[in-house]
Amino acid sequence: MFEPVIAPSGTLLGLLQRGRGDGTLHALAAPRDEALEALNHCVLRDPRQDWQVENRSLYYARLYVDLDGPLGEIETHLFCVDDLVDEADHRTGLALSVLGHLASYGRDDALMLLRRYAASGANWAWALDELALRDDDEGLRSLADPVVARFPATAEGEARLAAAVRDAYEPRPWCLWEETPRYGERLRAARRQGSFDRWQRQLTPTGPRPDWGVQAVFDWAAEGLRRGNPLHVPAARCLAAVAAPEDRPAILAAAAGALGEAGRATALHHLVLAEPDNPAVLDLIEAAGDEPAVAAYERMCGPDALDRARRWIHRPDALGAAAAATLATRGGAEDAALVLGALRSTVRGAGPDTQRLFALVDGAGRLAISCAAPVLRHIYRETASSHLRGRTARALASTDPTFAAGFAVECLWDCEETTREVAARHAETADARVTPRLRRLAADPAEEEDVQSAVRSRIMPESAV
Repeated sequence: MFEPVIAPSGTLLGLLQRGRGDGTLHALAAPRDEALEALNHCVLRDPRQDWQVENRSLYYARLYVDLDGPLGEIETHLFCVDDLVDEADHRTGLALSVLGHLASYGRDDALMLLRRYAASGANWAWALDELALRDDDEGLRSLADPVVARFPATAEGEARLAAAVRDAYEPRPWCLWEETPRYGERLRAARRQGSFDRWQRQLTPTGPRPDWGVQAVFDWAAEGLRRGNPLHVPAARCLAAVAAPEDRPAILAAAAGALGEAGRATALHHLVLAEPDNPAVLDLIEAAGDEPAVAAYERMCGPDALDRARRWIHRPDALGAAAAATLATRGGAEDAALVLGALRSTVRGAGPDTQRLFALVDGAGRLAISCAAPVLRHIYRETASSHLRGRTARALASTDPTFAAGFAVECLWDCEETTREVAARHAETADARVTPRLRRLAADPAEEEDVQSAVRSRIMPESAV
């Protein structure tokens, strides 16, 4: 998957791509054709950095409803020739999720598109999951023929069918089809096969054995690394179960690199839990300085780890970044200046989208560093990650006295439910837009319960209609 191209934050397209509340507000004030063009661009070219943690579908669906937007562009995208050669979920997943929400809002054209795509599209399983939540029994039963026809009555076809039934996110359609005379026997057999496959995998483990010793654990970790599957974290847990006092010299030697990269990573992860107060473990981490050593250090939470963080935070490498995150997460008020300095230098050096900002933004909010408000406002405006923007909004609520009358109002329209929840708790009701928006969120059945609970804490029950 290619990295999305994100427009500048001051443009309508850039706001919508980021999922900012101002994107909706600007779209509703812009010429309708211009707003729909930007909206379609976002839905057909997923702008998210990480679709597993960032939400956009409900945000875009609500805007389609507000603009009474047609679905012709989505239809063309779903049924274009690329669907015959590109089966990756990311090409159509966002569009299908948007259609699912539109179907919940009563858009029959969205429901029909989902049915058509479930019958003939490459990403049919996603469409079927959307329909399982929204369609009636009759509509789902009408899809049995085209979906089951994808699996020929061969050994390979039956195996694929068993996997599809086993891995279905929403089992409702398969349960309905299992009740039909035409497919009942075959689908029951597929379900039994899927259950048997899970049971068989549990009976044939390839991991540690009860009779293993320390060296066997190190060998297992090394074999995993050779296969491209790092196993040092589970191996460290195994090491804790099998290691005896007489094995300590061998473990320390492995932590120093005597058994290679996998052995060192396994031993370090074991030692940070077995001997968290041993300064020699921190010395070994400092000497290694690589990714597994940094990951081991991040699991330490004692006072010695904090003292080292204060020494390491100025390092320009991964260990310095981990030290900054440690102080942001566990440091005290005396560490506020160090956390603020790390926040500023990270934004200057790596920009507003780097993963390293997550802990630093949280730390600025946790420590209530008021001087961090300007850089937090910059991150809020510029980041393409709606997940990071939500964390920044929470930090601003603790550090910026202008938040309630400023960004909090915009956040009521944000794409992330956690951000809308923060806004519902803080947005200044003196703004004429706030109370009507709170009432709409309270009445929207698609809204998350946590958001509606926050809304109910701000408005009287009789007003929540």
